[in-house]
Amino acid sequence: MGRFLIAAGVVLIVLGLLSYVLPLFRLPGDIRYEGEHFKMYVPIVTCIIISIILTLLFNFFRK
Repeated sequence: MGRFLIAAGVVLIVLGLLSYVLPLFRLPGDIRYEGEHFKMYVPIVTCIIISIILTLLFNFFRK
């Protein structure tokens, strides 16, 4: 279990760095608002796609 958690953490760190450097996860349908003093980004479509992919992966590996 420990190795799995470490691997999952490394994968999340790499994905976080990639999403910060490259605009991979900015899909049409995600909400972006830029005011004068702040920026807000709500990745609705990205979260739905990630949820579908993870659901399929977990169901595949569970069987």
